[in-house]
Amino acid sequence: MNSYDDTSQEPEQAATNPEGKKPSDENNATLAETPPNWFSEGVGSQTEIETAPQISRKSYPADLQISWSWAHFIVLVVFGFVSLVVVQGVLAVIYGPHQRMPTKELEDYLISKPQFAIGSMLLWYAAIFFFLYVTLSVLRGHPFWKTLGWRKLVPMNREMPTNPLAYLLAGAGLSLVINLLTAHLKTPENIPMEELFKHRQTALLFVGMAVLVAPLVEETLFRGYLYPMFARAFGITPGILVTGFLFGLMHGAQLGWTWSLVALLTVVGIALTFVRARTGTVVASFLMHLGYNGLIAVAALVSTHGFTTLPAGT
Repeated sequence: MNSYDDTSQEPEQAATNPEGKKPSDENNATLAETPPNWFSEGVGSQTEIETAPQISRKSYPADLQISWSWAHFIVLVVFGFVSLVVVQGVLAVIYGPHQRMPTKELEDYLISKPQFAIGSMLLWYAAIFFFLYVTLSVLRGHPFWKTLGWRKLVPMNREMPTNPLAYLLAGAGLSLVINLLTAHLKTPENIPMEELFKHRQTALLFVGMAVLVAPLVEETLFRGYLYPMFARAFGITPGILVTGFLFGLMHGAQLGWTWSLVALLTVVGIALTFVRARTGTVVASFLMHLGYNGLIAVAALVSTHGFTTLPAGT
């Protein structure tokens, strides 16, 4: 045995303790038993870096849990615009005059036809609901109404009432305040909304739609679809303001783009969205919207004796 043999055996003996274990085994056991210190200064060992917990994504309350994205929103906007043009174009061809008319006369003629004036709105609403139902419920397997914020009226905030009647009365009260403010505003004559009420059949169908259909569709779209997306992206308060602004803007055409009236409808939209945010359910804002439109409908029917005394028209 030469010197090289002795040298080769010494590390072997030194590496083994009396119990037959190597120091490296003890070190590994120590590392396995000792939990990593996440709060130590400097860079930890490789084991600590690999097993460090990852930062979780921001969590949202149940009423802000959504399954759609901004891309879905953009597609919805495009679909809504195209479907509105198609619906109105088809109905204009079917129920429009057979001879050419000036633009103003053509608008008055089409408004006098409830098949166009009311039918186009109903078909467009149906197209929007169809798009949402297919893309959110059928293709993704989610319950349609619950996905869009229709939950039981059990407010997240204990200060909010649980009685549905409270929201109906709140909507009626808001309607009264807005109408009192509107009475003090100088508005142009013959705005599209007023033109509808010049034709009895169209007016009756419009009032029925405003009470039975519009609150359902608009609350589903604005407070059920748009608000949670904006609240997640910008925060609760900005989400309420943006949703209310878009609500007022959507009614701009009906109000002849009279900005004072659009501003008042924006206030209404903000109030409805605020209630939706505080309660966590679209049911609350729907009831409030129903009370708002319901009072307007009753006032219109009473003041015109069932639209038998109209300012003009047939």
